[in-house]
Amino acid sequence: MDTSGSLVVGLSAGALYAVFGVLLTLMATLTRVVNFSQVAVGVFGAYLSLRFVPLEVPDWAIILIAMIASAVISCGLGWIISTWLGESSTTARSAVTVATLLGLMSLSFIVFGTRPQANPPLLIGPLFSIGTIAVTKVGVLMLAIAIGVAVVAKLVLSRTPLGVRLRAISDRQQAAELVGINVKGLQLLVWGATGALSGLFISIVGNTQAASATSMIVLLIPAAAAALVGAFSNLTLTIAGGLLVGALQGLLTSFPQITLLRDWVPLIVIVLFLLWNQRKEVWDVAR
Repeated sequence: MDTSGSLVVGLSAGALYAVFGVLLTLMATLTRVVNFSQVAVGVFGAYLSLRFVPLEVPDWAIILIAMIASAVISCGLGWIISTWLGESSTTARSAVTVATLLGLMSLSFIVFGTRPQANPPLLIGPLFSIGTIAVTKVGVLMLAIAIGVAVVAKLVLSRTPLGVRLRAISDRQQAAELVGINVKGLQLLVWGATGALSGLFISIVGNTQAASATSMIVLLIPAAAAALVGAFSNLTLTIAGGLLVGALQGLLTSFPQITLLRDWVPLIVIVLFLLWNQRKEVWDVAR
């Protein structure tokens, strides 16, 4: 594959990283949790629906069941954190999601095994082609969803009463409770919505990849890299970060000698941005 084709393929993957990065950023902004189980929740819900729903059920119903299952799992985790760790630090709250990630990975291995699952045949093939370069339907849809979710989130948070309440429970939870805001209810709404969206995204992209549940969960790493580019607060930079990671991975596939390095790209991006974020502290110590 030539460089241009590899870049387009990489950008398609980057759009998926971006959309999950947006969910991670929203969770960090609204619930003070870096939800390391975000992808795992969607994968488990989606693969659960594929495994146990009868074959005669329509594809749209399978996806709906996947969204419901993912939302229920996510709400359960959110209820645990909001009930027993409501006033804890972001680090402590996020640590619970690490345990959930490991638990869901283990359950996925036990329940689904290592073999790829049959997925509903959605959005297969290119949307359009330019010469030998094909732009896939899934890649375009994921990028559109990432941008759409970011725009809707900004509008809701800045221009609606619901957005005011969501920002209040994020910034000053105790004050929000004192003025009568249902803090736990709104937090569970965020957990449920992001969980359902995770199940939807995995259901959409699952048919384009012959992947097992456990291997799909690894999407967390490039998604986290994308969110880190946006410092878990800037949705625009998060989308750009996802596309950047995907583009770099795609370009590396054009060079057979170093193509194995593509899997290192998200980790390198994470390390570089962690070092960049700590630059002020390092320089202060040096001075």
